[in-house]
Amino acid sequence: MTTRIVELRRGILKKNDELAAALRDRYAAAGVLVLNLVSSPGTGKTAFLERTLKELRARGARVAALVGDLETDNDARRLAASGAPVRQINTHGICHLDAEMIAKHLIDWEGAELAELDYLFIENVGNLVCPSSYDLGEKIRVVLLSVTEGEDKPLKYPTMFNSADAAVITKMDIAEPCGFDRELALRNINEIRPGIRIFETSAKTGAGMEEWLGYLAEEQAGRDQARRTP
Repeated sequence: MTTRIVELRRGILKKNDELAAALRDRYAAAGVLVLNLVSSPGTGKTAFLERTLKELRARGARVAALVGDLETDNDARRLAASGAPVRQINTHGICHLDAEMIAKHLIDWEGAELAELDYLFIENVGNLVCPSSYDLGEKIRVVLLSVTEGEDKPLKYPTMFNSADAAVITKMDIAEPCGFDRELALRNINEIRPGIRIFETSAKTGAGMEEWLGYLAEEQAGRDQARRTP
């Protein structure tokens, strides 16, 4: 039985990787920068993305978002208030998004055609285990950690942090009353993923958002340059 389970898992992941590779080619051809946001529940991922969408749209960027949740469209409706095209993906008990779900929800999405976007954000299901195994074709995987969760989160979930390209610490406006040990958190993140870009932010006050938005602009500019290079 154990052998059978392992074989099924390998087959599922192989199929997902093939679909993700096809998505990655589509994203590259369209010139859209795709980011996969992952975190545990309650990190403030939606608030962070909401502020990001509003700030980017204010700068004239073309943005859209796919939102993963087990049930409800609460987060999608909240993000849609930014004016950006948003689609909800309900997984109905599955603890992660996969490439097939993404591909299906990109079909016939009026107002959010890939070639017309600068950025596509994928807000994954709140979970630091399952999503680490599923490539969505994204260029950048962003792992979020809030000051309320504990500085040892990277040590408890090393696979997720090690697979990320950038890390965002959220809710920095309440770091002091939470007794958040900033130096320890930074040390733990770097122990698991040395040299990773880390952004210390507050969606409420806007702290750290300019640095984050600058990073996004740099990455998008790099993608545009790659498209123009023969």
